[in-house]
Order: sequence, then C-alpha cells, then structure tokens
Amino acid sequence: MAFSSKTLSFSLGLWFSLLLLWSPSTCSASAITFLPLESGKVSLALYYESLCPYSANFVVNYLVKLFEDDLISIVDLKLVPWGNAKLRGNDTFDCQHGPSECLLNTVEACAIETWPALNDHFPFIYCVESLVYEHKYPQWESCYEKLGLNSTLIAECYSSGLGKELELKYAAETNALQPPHQYVPWVVVDGQPLYEDYENFLSYVCNAYNGTTMLKGCNEYLNTIQMAGEKPNDPVACKEGKMAALFGRIRSTLTSWM
Repeated sequence: MAFSSKTLSFSLGLWFSLLLLWSPSTCSASAITFLPLESGKVSLALYYESLCPYSANFVVNYLVKLFEDDLISIVDLKLVPWGNAKLRGNDTFDCQHGPSECLLNTVEACAIETWPALNDHFPFIYCVESLVYEHKYPQWESCYEKLGLNSTLIAECYSSGLGKELELKYAAETNALQPPHQYVPWVVVDGQPLYEDYENFLSYVCNAYNGTTMLKGCNEYLNTIQMAGEKPNDPVACKEGKMAALFGRIRSTLTSWM
C-alpha cells in the first residue's frame, strides 16, 4: 500500500465519528456456501455495482452505520463490486450503467486487492460512492488526494489486467449465489439474503450475533426484523434491464474531509 507523506493513520471508528450522516434511497441480474465465522463475528456481504444510485445510497447512508458504536467489531464485511454486469465472450463483460461503471467497478476491486485491510479500502470506496451519490463520479480520482493515497498501485492493477481478473472472480462469485441475486444492492447476512429489507441489515446483524460482548449499538436493532409478509412489493433497487430512478433530495452536506 502506497500512501503520501501525509498518510491518514486513523482507525475506522475515529474516521467515521467525524462523518455527518446523510439520509437519502437497489440494481438487478450459481452456489456459494457461507459458513459461520470462527471468530464469532457475523458475516456481511454486499454485492453491488459502482454506479447504481441505490448501491451508492446504501454505502453512504446505511452501511456507514456499522462504524457507529463500534458495530464493525462484530462484523466481517465483504464488498463485491460486480452487480448486474454481464459476461460476454473471451472474458469480456458489459456493465449495466456502461463503460464508466466497468471502470469504477474495477478500480474498487483493485482498491480491495491493493489495500486489503478494511480501514484502508473502505474510506476510498466510500469516497467514490459519495461522489456517485452526488452525481459527481467523474471526479472520483480526487479521492486519492482527499485521503492522502498514492494512485500508482491502483493504476498498475487496472492497466496490468489484474483488475479484470479480479472482476471475473467477482462475477463468478456473484453468479454462484444461491438463491441468485435479483437486484443490487444485494445484502447477505450469514449466508441469508435480506431481499427488500436490506436497509434494515443492522437488525439482522445484531440478531445473528452470538458473541459474549454486548454492544450498546445493537439495543435499538434487536428483534426488529420484518416478517416476510411485511416486505414491500417493489424493492428500492437497480434491477437488471432498467435504468435507475433519480435520487431523492440530498439532506446533508459533505463530510469535513471532502
């Protein structure tokens, strides 16, 4: 991992304590077995695509809540940037929102590979998705400077073909999901997809946690899981073959570091 001389050496908990949370509103398409983590942590996987507005909304306004009250300490978080992309011949693929999405999916895959620690790659992905959320994604390279990161390793990952290999790996993983994903964001807790209730993921995480440390942050989420019959008929999601709906009104400002 290459950082500038002004490397931001902070923990995710401290970093996210500085965030001003936003409150805005999923994109759609064979088997992966999820095993309980020996650490006692809850497995949380997010299958998404970079330019789906609902994926960006989930990252910026919902997933970030993991870092409040140290809930991230009970979660093993996995990000899979592929979504509804389609494989073509000769290991090529098309992305639902066009070439720019293929670029950013690959860049985010490279970030996960280059900076495998969550507190290294998540701030970068959060920054990029914040720009997507604001309809400013062409400015994504500004995230390197904002976070004090050196772009060289990501550029090398992308240009060398490693990024493409990573995307093909994520394609295989996404296509192997059972049940198959129907849209993105597709959120899976301990191997179980949350379907339309994905924004309520913290309730599933807290109810699935069987560790000995009780976290104050889980108090409000325990026993608040929707019953199947209560799910909305049409999920707020990016579905395969449909253009995403426009964002709702943005109700907060940029974070202090952006």
